Amino acid sequence: MTTNFPLLTCVVCGTLFSIVPNITSADVIKTVSLAVLGAIVSFIVSLLLKHTIRKQRKEQKNY
Repeated sequence: MTTNFPLLTCVVCGTLFSIVPNITSADVIKTVSLAVLGAIVSFIVSLLLKHTIRKQRKEQKNY
């Protein structure tokens, strides 16, 4: 099976050019804010898990 790269390029570019004008600045702001919120929550959860695991290991060593 051979791939027709010019056709693939046209399809990808046509899809991108039809999607990009429909993206509003409100969508971009919403996406960025949700990404930041997700990163913050992920960081806090990882710190809490790290603290919890260290605490459990410390308690196991004391027994």
